[in-house]
Amino acid sequence: MALYVQKFGGTSVGSVERIKAVAEKVKGFRDNGHQVVVVVSAMSGETNRLIGMANEINDEPTPREMDMLVSTGEQVTISLLAMALHKLGVPATSYTGSQVGIQTDSAHTKARIQRIETDELQADLDDGQVVVVAGFQGVDEEGNITTLGRGGSDTTGVALAAALKADECQIYTDVDGVYTTDPRVCSKAQRLERITVEEMLELASLGSKVLQIRAVEFAGKYNVPLRVLSSFQDGPGTLIVADSDQEEDSMEEPLISGIAFTANEAKLTLLNTPDVPGVASRILGPIAGANIEVDMIVQNVAPAGDYTDFTFTVAKGDYKQTLKILNEQVLPDLGEGEVKSDDNIAKVSLVGVGMRSHAGVASKMFRVLAEESINIRMVSTSEIKISVVIDEKQMELAVRALHKAFGLDKADIENEE
Repeated sequence: MALYVQKFGGTSVGSVERIKAVAEKVKGFRDNGHQVVVVVSAMSGETNRLIGMANEINDEPTPREMDMLVSTGEQVTISLLAMALHKLGVPATSYTGSQVGIQTDSAHTKARIQRIETDELQADLDDGQVVVVAGFQGVDEEGNITTLGRGGSDTTGVALAAALKADECQIYTDVDGVYTTDPRVCSKAQRLERITVEEMLELASLGSKVLQIRAVEFAGKYNVPLRVLSSFQDGPGTLIVADSDQEEDSMEEPLISGIAFTANEAKLTLLNTPDVPGVASRILGPIAGANIEVDMIVQNVAPAGDYTDFTFTVAKGDYKQTLKILNEQVLPDLGEGEVKSDDNIAKVSLVGVGMRSHAGVASKMFRVLAEESINIRMVSTSEIKISVVIDEKQMELAVRALHKAFGLDKADIENEE
């Protein structure tokens, strides 16, 4: 007998028929003698509907009341799924995040889990029940309902799996695993049998939307076996493992595991800024003070005592606010300079633990892009990642060219086999 925590996303429970299908899937696991905790999201489109109503009433609703509102979406799903399980003869109990004891801090709309009380939940499991839990939500020390941010149901699932020491946390979604890149952009993308936590963290942070990054962080921190599966078709999915587990099963790591990309970034450059100590802090300090995250940073080298250009990227949603901060706060403080900006950019990234032991990945990447007449605006690297900023209109061309060049196309794999 194994203990599984299974998380089903909004599309997986998007209708009564799909909720019934989830109940059948859960029943199959229980009939095989396993204990099951099910974490569900709100039905597809429900959270957006609730947010839309809130904005019609007040375009600046308080975070506390937003949490009260959007948390109701998951409450609908858990009760309907419990009813569907009862109809199949499966004993089940539904719980909201607060009822199951998911304690968070008080950062409304983006709360972080602090601890989980599992005694009552474990008692239900030992009693033979399926426990159905509302994802995305918890409760703070004052008893206020909190939410974990978009995609937070993934985090709920992994956190419960960690607290219960589950054998596996299964994330059911509308795709059948993690792919080498988005199949909608590159038709020859292939599903990965397994990928390391470290690689998945990079892919999630670089734009891959299969898993929420906080969920992957939880899995890595607490060594939770994590598997991505499809709600709509059978298959092994993709297993996300610790690096050591990967090394045990593979004599040679693949050079590149995946290609991530996003057009959700903007680039800003301060021209002719003084090249003196402390300037970077004076530029980025006010931006950090506005809770805006900076991604890539490039500062040109200038002769001593001269001027330089300082370039960085932010999320496109923070673009206008960042531009305002630079013009109204940073430039007056520096006393000189000029802002140049561009929100029509894209970031394309190669990810793979095999980079640690292989040279020449960057040069090959640059050569492939040059052959496609794609100009590189910025470059950022780490041990297992190389990212470049390019024109947004060339993003898909870059992804397809790199995918083929690094041997990730399905046809290439089949030929090798």
